Amino acid sequence: MPVRVLYNPASGRGRGDRAIGGIREAFARHGVRDVRASRAPGDEARLVREALGDGIDTIVVAGGDGTWSKCAVALAQAGSPARMALLAAGTGNDFAKNLGVDARDPVRLALRIAEGDVQERRVDMGRVDDRWFLNCAGFGFDAAVLEQTQRDSWLRGPALYMVTALRGILSYPGFSVSVDGAAARHHLLTVFSNGEYFGGSFRIAPDARIDDGQLDAILVEDVARLARPLLLARAVRGTHVSSPHATQRRASSVRLEFAAAPLYEVDGELCRAAGSLVEVASLPGALRVLDY
Repeated sequence: MPVRVLYNPASGRGRGDRAIGGIREAFARHGVRDVRASRAPGDEARLVREALGDGIDTIVVAGGDGTWSKCAVALAQAGSPARMALLAAGTGNDFAKNLGVDARDPVRLALRIAEGDVQERRVDMGRVDDRWFLNCAGFGFDAAVLEQTQRDSWLRGPALYMVTALRGILSYPGFSVSVDGAAARHHLLTVFSNGEYFGGSFRIAPDARIDDGQLDAILVEDVARLARPLLLARAVRGTHVSSPHATQRRASSVRLEFAAAPLYEVDGELCRAAGSLVEVASLPGALRVLDY
């Protein structure tokens, strides 16, 4: 079983670079010394293509949600039977929580792979128009929070998302969107989630499953500004979906219409839609991952 480890030195604001020594040592104990680093943002796709070209069938990816997503997209779009395994070296590491694996222990993962004590699992992905994603896509407040976190450097880990969200919750103006042709309404947040967790601390879609062939759409209408912090706090526990201002629906695809081409985020990366009409859809069983 040819194995290669890919890692992003910049993930988690340098956590990937600090973690790779222990990861190298853990895999070297089992004869795996093939470790490659990304050189620049977006380099993950090249690394995946090279691994597939070299006949690698198990790609261990050390990083966070952004690194995992870029590798997953490249792997899934290649239509390869190769499998991906996760090691956490990022900020939120949400997809590992959604998969239900402990991605923090390279010693355990290396041993399980060496002994063949792993299961292969097919999981869904999603897309916004032609942009694929692994964990979630969001429009509105979460994209605004992500934009701000990229400017802040004094916090790390899940606290970065939480503090930035609390700082911006009262000033965010909201946005208008029509969902599947219904009358446009003013929203605070619209998230399409493949799994339960996003943003490091939030149970945004408590009933979502990563292998049901659908995305969970969480549509949160705007509320009075002083009521926003409470609604945000409820999202940490996943109880926000019972609010009369929140709608949770499961669908294979959803069409959105905005006043103008919206900014959105996919797995921690900011994007701008090509136009005001946007389709979000599930890609069932698009990726093979190791469940351990």
